[in-house]
Amino acid sequence: MSRLQERFSNEIAPRLAEKLGRKNRLSLPRLHKIVVDMGVGRTTQDKTILEEVVGHLAQIAGQKPVTTKAKKAVSGFRLREGMAIGAKVTLRGRRMYEFMDRLISIALPRIRDFRGLNPNSFDGNGNYTMGVNEQVIFPEVDADKVHHTQGMHITFVTTTDKDDEARELLREFGMPFRTGTQPT
Repeated sequence: MSRLQERFSNEIAPRLAEKLGRKNRLSLPRLHKIVVDMGVGRTTQDKTILEEVVGHLAQIAGQKPVTTKAKKAVSGFRLREGMAIGAKVTLRGRRMYEFMDRLISIALPRIRDFRGLNPNSFDGNGNYTMGVNEQVIFPEVDADKVHHTQGMHITFVTTTDKDDEARELLREFGMPFRTGTQPT
C-alpha cells in the first residue's frame, strides 16, 4: 500500500466524512483514476519526437503508454487520419497514488514561479485537469537527455459529480491550490 493510499484510509476519509456529514465511507468521494496525456503536434515533421515522448511518459508513469491517433485529417496541419499524434497513460490503484504523491511532493515544487494550481479547473462533473509545460519537472526524466520539451495534461477523475466535493478531496490529498480566488 502506498503512503498516500494509507493516508487516505486513515486520515483523509474520516475528515471528509465529518466535513460532508456522511457516515457511510462508501459514499465519500474517492480518486478513481489519473490520466496523463501528451499531445505532440510536431510529430508530423519528425517521428523521433513521438518515440522520445513515449519513453519519457513511460518513465514518469511507470507503465507503458498508449499512442493516440488522429481522428480526422486536417490538410492545414499536414495531418492524416490514423496518424500517431500523442501518447497517454491511465493510472489506477497503487501506481495512481504513487504518481500523485510524486507530483505533489516533488514535481510541482520544481516548477519555476509556481504560485499554486487554479482551483477553478474542474469540469462540472468532479474531475480536475491541470497542465504542465515541461516533463523535466519529474525526477525520473534526465534533463540532459531531453531533446524536445513537451507539456502534458494531467486529469484527476473522482467518483463524485460535485466540484466542491472533488476540490475538498484533492485539497485533503495536499494539492497546492491557489488561495485568494473563489470557485465559480
